[in-house]
Parts: sequence; structure tokens; C-alpha cells
Amino acid sequence: MAELYTAWKAAMAAGETLSGWQTFFVKFYQAFIDAERWKLYLSGAGTVLWVTALALVIGVVLGVLVALVRTAHDQQRPGHRNILLGVLNFICKIYTTIIRGTPVMVQLLIFSFVIFVNSRNFTLIGAFGLGLNSGAYVAEIIRGGLMSVDVGQMEAGRSLGMNYFTVMRFVIIPQAVKAILPALGNEFIVLLKDTSLITVIGGQELIYAAQGIISRTYEAMYPLLGAAAVYLVMVMLFTWLLGRLERSLRKSDRH
Repeated sequence: MAELYTAWKAAMAAGETLSGWQTFFVKFYQAFIDAERWKLYLSGAGTVLWVTALALVIGVVLGVLVALVRTAHDQQRPGHRNILLGVLNFICKIYTTIIRGTPVMVQLLIFSFVIFVNSRNFTLIGAFGLGLNSGAYVAEIIRGGLMSVDVGQMEAGRSLGMNYFTVMRFVIIPQAVKAILPALGNEFIVLLKDTSLITVIGGQELIYAAQGIISRTYEAMYPLLGAAAVYLVMVMLFTWLLGRLERSLRKSDRH
């Protein structure tokens, strides 16, 4: 195969007319096989998974904290307002409003070129920025799920002597998780695809690898199609795992 690639590539450079199959073979070979360029796609995919995992942890932790603060504030009994909780709720509202109201690209640029201007670890900055962005959306998803549970269950738990956080942990959250799982799954898929944006600030992920191959081969279609195919496979795998989890939860309900 290498001999055919070398011969046909030389013929193409000389201006000879090749068949459609020969042209496809040359461009495919130089985009994925020549100089073991397929390893660049694998390396980029590994970075995508690493960035997604880190951003996911940041987003979930931050989202849960914000959701709990906002839910606790909204569920306070009349005449029993906590001032500290009110301040925290105000801060959380500002955070979710700003993050959800501005493009994630702008946020990444601000983190890279303003806040962390002295750092050169653009991939880590991108993961942090994506996690902070995702946290705002996760917070609203979780908050909506918590508020959807009948308030009477909170009151029943409190009447039995349990404190607020005990009721949330053993009564409210288990019910809310099943309701919000599809929305959370969609948010995580969006987060995985948004990792492609960190290339703009210098993050070295899958699109960065594709751009490097384009600069060497002067052919954009096959490297970009390869990157798109890798993203598609990862999204399909994640969707399959999410479906398995949802089916498992439905089985636990029946039993």
C-alpha cells in the first residue's frame, strides 16, 4: 500500500489524471496512515475525554452546590428567612445569569487572555472554563428537578424530625435524579462536543490534531471528517451508556 501511495502521490504532483479511487486512496492515506497520523487522532480523542471528565466533575460539583443553595432559599418557610442564604442565593443567581447569558467562546477567551493570561496550559484553562460554563446549566437542571418533587414530602420529612439536608439526601434527591437524568445526559453530550472550542485558545485536542494534519497535507476534508467521526463515535458510546443507566433505573423502580 505504501508503494501505491508513493507512486500515485508522485503522479498527482506531476499533474497526471488519476481515477476517483486513486485520488481517494492518496488523500485518505496521507490523512490517516502516512507518518502514523492516526495516532494524532487517538491522542486528540484522549485529550477530549480528559477535558470532558475534568469539566464534568467541575460542572456537577458546582451545579449541585448552586442548585442546593437556590432550592433551600426558595423553600424557606414564611417568616424564617436566612440572611446568609439570601446573599448566597443572590451570588448564585448572578453566576447563572452571566454564564448562561454569554457565549462559551467569549468565556474561554476571557479565561485564556485576561484571567489566566500568564498561564500557558491552555488545555487545562479550557477544561476549567467549560466546567464553569456547564455548572450553570447543571445547576438549573438539578434545581428544576428538586423543585418538581412535591413540597409535601419535604414537610413530611421535617415533621418526622429530619433536618433539611437529611430529607434532601434520602427523600428528594433520589426522586429528582430519575427525572433530570435525560436532561443531564444531553448537557454532558453538549459538553463533550464543546471541547472542540478550546482549540481557539490553543488547547491541544482533536480539532487541533486535525488542523496540524491539514497544515502538512494541504487537504482539509479528510482530517475534518476523521475528527467528526471520532466525535460521533464518542457521543454514540456515551448515549448508549446513558440509555443503559436509564433502563437500569427503570428496572429498579419496578422491583
